[in-house]
Amino acid sequence: MYDIKWIKNNVEVFDKAMAKRGLDSISNKAIELYEKYVVCLSNLQKLQSERNNLSKNIGIKKSNGEDASDEIKAVSQLKISITSLQDDSNSIEDNIKKILEVIPNMPSDDTPEGKDEASNKVIKVHGAKPSFSFSPLAHDTLGFNLGMMDFDKASEMSGARFVILKDKLALLERALSNFMLNIHTQKHGYTEISPPSLVRDSALFGTGQLPKFSDDLFQTTSGHWLIPTSEVPLTNIAANEIINKDFLPLRFTSLTSCFRSEAGSAGQDTKGMIRLHEFKKVELVSIVNPNDSPDEHERMLQCAEEILKQLELPYRVVILCTGDLGFSAAKTYDIEVWLPSQNKYREISSCSNCNAFQSKRMKARMRSSENNIESVHTLNGSGVAVGRALLAILENYQNKDGSIDIPTVLKPYMNNMDKIKLNE
Repeated sequence: MYDIKWIKNNVEVFDKAMAKRGLDSISNKAIELYEKYVVCLSNLQKLQSERNNLSKNIGIKKSNGEDASDEIKAVSQLKISITSLQDDSNSIEDNIKKILEVIPNMPSDDTPEGKDEASNKVIKVHGAKPSFSFSPLAHDTLGFNLGMMDFDKASEMSGARFVILKDKLALLERALSNFMLNIHTQKHGYTEISPPSLVRDSALFGTGQLPKFSDDLFQTTSGHWLIPTSEVPLTNIAANEIINKDFLPLRFTSLTSCFRSEAGSAGQDTKGMIRLHEFKKVELVSIVNPNDSPDEHERMLQCAEEILKQLELPYRVVILCTGDLGFSAAKTYDIEVWLPSQNKYREISSCSNCNAFQSKRMKARMRSSENNIESVHTLNGSGVAVGRALLAILENYQNKDGSIDIPTVLKPYMNNMDKIKLNE
């Protein structure tokens, strides 16, 4: 969360950055309230000082046997005024906080400007799109024909946007998960974490999901929240910590279920596995020295790309414009995998550098060799979404008879089978 004093001292820089996100003159209200808050505090301090002086005089007069009734009456009246000013200052401070906590991160200088996804820029295309001698089917049709993907039964027990995977497709989901974790831990040096799936308000506030995006989350009757991504618990490992800079970077990876209400996606991707309420994802999180975050961002992108390269799935990398940038991100790369049935690329990973935006909200800091304390930088990325990798394999590796070839790197995880086909 922003420091209002910093905003007041850097209005031009702040407003220019927010304007890139389409938010004009966003500092005005907060600064206006802050100035009222400063006046209120100043008046409060004067009254408190006056009360303290009167209280001393009361003590002196009483010890000298003198009448202090006038001073006692004045103190009583001051207490009423002080209480009123304290209530006012607390109210103003609360209003300032409410404004600050829903202001998004400032975009990096190299994030392209634009109003929406139409202004995102493709910076890399990798792999040849498959060529078929037949009309390729969508993943949900392929899964249904195999008898291994059941949306109807899932809907019966859980409602819309859920799926049951069976038999070889359930095995494929597990194979992908293990493959990704092995690559990221053994080759890329991430530490595997098994985190909680339920978190408190403070954890979601720290990563920026609360309070602005509560409608996109699921909350339990106990007040806990189901995680929308394991970015939340992984990043919060550094919350309220002061880490020696020599221990950085910290790199974490995790396979978890993710839960999203998809409140803002009514009517979008209603069929298939593109947009579910519950899905599995392998997440990557880095906690780094601020000087290292740009390089770490490029490294994280390469780690996520490596998964698709080894799966031999065609993809492209896009840098998001300011209008499509996530709330907590300063700069984001999306990796989009090719889906033949839709004849277009769809997001399978998003890698973001949040700079110090999240760390300031959760008080994640580092201690330098000079014993100075400053906020760390946090980064997160999908390494990658398991369900979307699965459906991409179904569509890109499909055969005319409805069978699915197994990518070479997954065969050891799939009992060395070559194809997934309808059991005869």
